[in-house]
Amino acid sequence: MIRSLAFALLSFLPAASFADTWAVGGYDPVAYLSQDRAVAGRSDLATNWRGQQYHFATPENRAAFEANPRAYVPGLAGYCVVALAEGRLEPGDPRNFVIIGSRLYLVGSASRKAQLLENPRELLMHARDRFVQLSR
Repeated sequence: MIRSLAFALLSFLPAASFADTWAVGGYDPVAYLSQDRAVAGRSDLATNWRGQQYHFATPENRAAFEANPRAYVPGLAGYCVVALAEGRLEPGDPRNFVIIGSRLYLVGSASRKAQLLENPRELLMHARDRFVQLSR
């Protein structure tokens, strides 16, 4: 009884609190685009894609992701766009994100989000170039 109650409670916690290896920190990648906010995924609603485990808030979001995962995974492999533009590979924070042209991008902080929003075109161009160089 206690074990099932604990599992039920854990399934609604933000995934980053107990599973750092989950894709997008355990947040629902579909919710970023459909609700324009970071929504914690549930541990019982997950799917694997390209070696990463993605979690979802609803079965409908999981179905949407499974139908077209490329539409929902973060651009630049989830690295911080601003850090990449500066020549560093740093993971983005799933709680700090920007949607540009229906694409999800993560940034490392609220101040970096503001930087990206000030000059998205230039920063993305530099980040893409550096991403190719740094991921070799």
